[in-house]
Amino acid sequence: MVDGQPFIPPSAVDVDLSAVGWAMSRTMSDFETGMWRMEEVRPELRTPIVAVDVLDRAPDWPRLVRAHEWASHIVPRIRMRAVEPAFGLGNPVWSVDPEFDLDYHLRRVRLPEPGTLDHALRLCRHLATEPFDKARPPWAAMLIEGLDDGRAVYVVKTHHSMTDGMGGIAMMTLLHSRRPEPTPDKPDREPAPPEHVTDLTVAGRELLDEVRRTPSRLAGLLSGSARVALAAVTRPFEATGEVLGYANSLRRVVAPPAATGSPLLRARGLGRWFGVLEVGLHELRLAAHAAGGSVNDAYVAALLGGFRRYHEELGVPVGKVPMGMPISMRASSDGSAGNHFAAVRFAGPATEPDAALRIRRIRAIVLALREEPAVDIVEAASPLLVRLPTRLIAEWYLAQSKGLDLQASNVAGVPVPVFLSGARIERVFPFAPAPGCAVMATMVSHVGTCCIGVNLDTAAVTEPALFMRCLQAGLDEVLALGGDVTQQPEGAQR
Repeated sequence: MVDGQPFIPPSAVDVDLSAVGWAMSRTMSDFETGMWRMEEVRPELRTPIVAVDVLDRAPDWPRLVRAHEWASHIVPRIRMRAVEPAFGLGNPVWSVDPEFDLDYHLRRVRLPEPGTLDHALRLCRHLATEPFDKARPPWAAMLIEGLDDGRAVYVVKTHHSMTDGMGGIAMMTLLHSRRPEPTPDKPDREPAPPEHVTDLTVAGRELLDEVRRTPSRLAGLLSGSARVALAAVTRPFEATGEVLGYANSLRRVVAPPAATGSPLLRARGLGRWFGVLEVGLHELRLAAHAAGGSVNDAYVAALLGGFRRYHEELGVPVGKVPMGMPISMRASSDGSAGNHFAAVRFAGPATEPDAALRIRRIRAIVLALREEPAVDIVEAASPLLVRLPTRLIAEWYLAQSKGLDLQASNVAGVPVPVFLSGARIERVFPFAPAPGCAVMATMVSHVGTCCIGVNLDTAAVTEPALFMRCLQAGLDEVLALGGDVTQQPEGAQR
């Protein structure tokens, strides 16, 4: 998420089986339940997380299959499907699919000649837009061979209810190795045994669990607005400032950004288009440092510069861009499973033509939003929201997200060379879901290169190739702040 620290992948022999946290909770959280169910009534709210590895060559296929089989032993969630309780009595429960079939989830295709990365990205886009079969574990992977330069592409798609972006990166690293040769002595265990669980069984279990979860849910609510309200009753004079502060924070967090969406980007649909950009992490860090910001600030400033250029190219004045940004709430003790983030919204200063000033304005906005006491209000309120009719919640969420022209995410990546079944991973492009927004951009750093995946709603961005050229121009504008990279010392901090 925002300004994540580099993720050092463990080697296969370093995997601690007792520390793998993907099966710690069998029940979806209220927040995850909302994501799982809303897309049933509004397909625009589908939330696939897609990661694309660009490989220097095709990996060894039998070895790749064995790696996936091994990963499904280490992470039982890979073999699990979500079982809905009968009559909606509770949240879905993860259960080992009694008919788990790796061949269904892992595919292999070859591009017709001449194959290019653009052709591979089209396949990745089609994979991303295919709805999950919810009777099976909600993930899919594909190896794409036949690129004319000898490279290959590996793409994996997971449902957002399984994990967030950082958790997805952690899951993928199980398939990665720090060396091209096989690792014969890596730890293993027996796969989780199949479970024959019915919706009635889950409903009965969930009714009991609902009683057990009530105290923790109340405690969760007390961490936010209810805690402040309690303080107002028990310590009225002392708590006046705290109550007013939280109320103002809640207003700032809940209120839509003070910006009107662009008339160019107003439409929304189901069509998607994948574009990629890349830039050296060192170069982006130097530019950010020169302007007094972070790498994330420079990245967002480049995106907004691209938005301004796109509007100029099409002869439409640009205003401030209503945008959202996820902020990681993961603690060091959190496992890879689940979702641990909050979302902030603000008016992106695309009207600022000076890239350095734009970076500084973004930095001030984001730092202030991260300190908002009510920043996690949606997660805190999810126990109440998830019990409302699904259609009502879906319509409300879609109305909120349609008001955003841009969402931007920054996920910590891998700083050291890694391999996938013998093939070296050259780039990792992330494509986060774009439920209702016009543009979703996600950046992951990989061995010194910032890889940016851009997921466009084609009903909103009707000229995707032009839009990507404008984003590249915005990125070049920001990089120019760093001057001649060959003359700059290392030293700016992310």
